[in-house]
Amino acid sequence: MAQNTAPDSFTVSKDGKGDFETIQAAINAVRDFSLQVVTIRIKKGVYKEKIVVPSWKTKVFLLGEDPQFTVISNGDYSGKAGFNTYNSYTMLVQGNDFRAENLTIENDAGPVGQAVALHAEGDRLMFKNCRFLGNQDTLFPAVDTSRQYYLDCYIEGTTDFIFGAATVVFERCHIHSKKNSYITAASTTAAQRFGFVFKDCKLTAAPGIEKVYLGRPWRPYANTVFINTDMDAHILPAGWRAWNENDNHKTSFYAEYASKGPGGLKEARIPWSNQLSKKEVKAYTLMNIFSGTSLWKPEQ
Repeated sequence: MAQNTAPDSFTVSKDGKGDFETIQAAINAVRDFSLQVVTIRIKKGVYKEKIVVPSWKTKVFLLGEDPQFTVISNGDYSGKAGFNTYNSYTMLVQGNDFRAENLTIENDAGPVGQAVALHAEGDRLMFKNCRFLGNQDTLFPAVDTSRQYYLDCYIEGTTDFIFGAATVVFERCHIHSKKNSYITAASTTAAQRFGFVFKDCKLTAAPGIEKVYLGRPWRPYANTVFINTDMDAHILPAGWRAWNENDNHKTSFYAEYASKGPGGLKEARIPWSNQLSKKEVKAYTLMNIFSGTSLWKPEQ
């Protein structure tokens, strides 16, 4: 079949009125190494699936009807027979140029340890108006060759619930802590200029949660920056903490610029963290952060 005659859209509906009843079946139907965006429209419903977007399925666009009512859910977790952190995902994205909008990806295993909702490895991935629900290790932007952009998303969890080595921008996202623990655990490599960048985000916590750190360095060159972020009182004055008392923090880069709210107490931050200057923060544009080996400016 010629490339220009391949379908550019599918509909998924649990009631049988679409092209497919499962999201995975629709992904499987996308032409391998597609040169055009293929939109998979997902009707409201809870889709109990464990989804894989393999590396040869490129330019897949999952478009939900409503993030509150278009839900992809699974409950695998580390410790369950045959599962560990890396394969506990509800969704694994390995294909490049993937996009998702208006849907929820959740791991509903509960507070049982590491249980990933999204494990994302492809390059040039964008998530807009999506919700990521879980507990420990909710969101795993996994590899150092991956660039990912999250816009107007909601992410919740307990411990290290945003972790990994990818270069990621979270813009206007709502980050919600459900336990006294850590938000981020970056494993950025020495070759990367940027790791996790939070811009104009909001940090909140469940009732009674009062002792949360912005992050701790999973690997020696962990890189995490919060810019113009509103932090509620659950964020501890120290802000950051070492990883299990090792020396990762000595080579990591943790920084903030213009943190606000009761948790944005820059004067009390731990000495090895940084406060960016007005000149330094100018480098944190999408163009610079996502320059990489090829130009990528995600459409907002």
